[in-house]
Amino acid sequence: MAVCEEKLYPNCDSGVWLRSCEEEVTEPLEGIITGSLPPWLRGTLLRNGPGSLKVGSMRFKHLFDSSALLHRFSIQDGSVTYQCRFLRSNTLKKNLAANRIVVTEFGTKSVPDPCHTIFDRVAGLFKPGESMSDNAMISLYPFGDEIYAFTEGPIIHRIDPVTLDTLERKNMMDCVALVNHTSHPHVMPNGDVYNVGMSVVKGRLRHVVVKFPYTEKGDMFERAHVVGSMKPRWSLHPAYMHTFGITENYFVIVEQPLSVSVCGIVRTQLANEPLASTLHWYPNYDTHVVLLSRKNGKEVKRYRTETLFFLHIINCYEQDETLVVDLCTYKDAKALDAMYIQAIETMQSNAEYAEWFRGRPKRLRLPLKAGRLHKVKPTLLAELGCETPRIHYDVYNGLPYRYFYAISSDVDAENPGCIIKVDTHTGEIRTWCERNCYPSEPVFVPAPDAKEEDDGVVISAVVWGGARSHETALVVLEARGLRELARAHFATPSPAPKCLHGWFLPQPPSPCPL
Repeated sequence: MAVCEEKLYPNCDSGVWLRSCEEEVTEPLEGIITGSLPPWLRGTLLRNGPGSLKVGSMRFKHLFDSSALLHRFSIQDGSVTYQCRFLRSNTLKKNLAANRIVVTEFGTKSVPDPCHTIFDRVAGLFKPGESMSDNAMISLYPFGDEIYAFTEGPIIHRIDPVTLDTLERKNMMDCVALVNHTSHPHVMPNGDVYNVGMSVVKGRLRHVVVKFPYTEKGDMFERAHVVGSMKPRWSLHPAYMHTFGITENYFVIVEQPLSVSVCGIVRTQLANEPLASTLHWYPNYDTHVVLLSRKNGKEVKRYRTETLFFLHIINCYEQDETLVVDLCTYKDAKALDAMYIQAIETMQSNAEYAEWFRGRPKRLRLPLKAGRLHKVKPTLLAELGCETPRIHYDVYNGLPYRYFYAISSDVDAENPGCIIKVDTHTGEIRTWCERNCYPSEPVFVPAPDAKEEDDGVVISAVVWGGARSHETALVVLEARGLRELARAHFATPSPAPKCLHGWFLPQPPSPCPL
């Protein structure tokens, strides 16, 4: 008789990350509404994330390799509809045509292609946008009235926010010579967009800040230009960065001791090996925080703090001769290892798995009058795991703020699927959860004429574990206390994977009839 092995994390169903969508939803599904949607809540929530781990009989090895799946929740006049479609990247097209994985990803090696010689791989070193995967499955951001899907490679894809069609691809090597960039650009109140990436400047690798000026007519990418740059701490091992910060006077660059080996990239390209092997964690080195002036783009200050790994900055701001950086931190980079498919599948027997994901939100206070390489000690904002943090972005990005929203990263918690609100002034924590329910990144939507920072709602796309794999919902919470106001529930024709990041496009109120 078989003996059931005891689960180390019985409340956590990791299977929500292992699903593969088998049937797109091109015609909008009408949601079943419970509760009461605020009458002013109108617009579109767009989401991006891992959509399918399978290609023919092959399977990807890392969550970041999964084929990008776009989701759309449309909220109109008290009703909600849902659609999902795969991003038609060149990588997806090649894989589908061959019915196998023919493009090497972050953690997955492709099958050998007899048509590609060593000379093709050498040539590919000079065209990273074309030789590397363009599977943009991390985030979505607006450039003017256009929406683009992002990953960290140089290719971004424009999508139709109504049909989810993939319309065109843009190579950042063509407009500003970026060999990579963060998955999280900053969209300013005037429509300008900033991002940080790597570029070769006068024969040397540099971290650069690129500005995409807003324009009602014309192409924001044609007007893109570098507005700041800095030399990496280690010239041939630049720091890996997923996000950056921006304040009134500074660009905030966090150089963590997780580096990308430039020589390793050359080797992996020539040997057709996964990019993950080029990442190296240096546990005996401090993390540096670098401030670049927004006036002249030059490095102004550099600080040191404890060794830490991070993916997401919550917010940065200046106050009383201090620059504050809030970010979700880990003690090391094991969180990336935790996202290998084998690690997810075996987590219930891995006693170390919860520690790999043991992230905590911390605050760095950088005195603006301090000397070079002044060391600062982080302070804890909340004693619970937080990831994919969001704030009242349109008003408080880069400015003093009070609240942020996130999802739990503690797989050993009583309710690992949890939406969290943290009051950074008082330390008060509020949560929303439902058993066996797994929310995605919570997005704050302000109420019309909001007077307070948390006057509005938090919306999140959720899925369920276990047998409820063919369901998804949009949950609407009152932001002040995280009380559930309404939800729109959908039965999907195939498994509904958990998504990562997205953007809300508010619909302007209808004009009053005469």
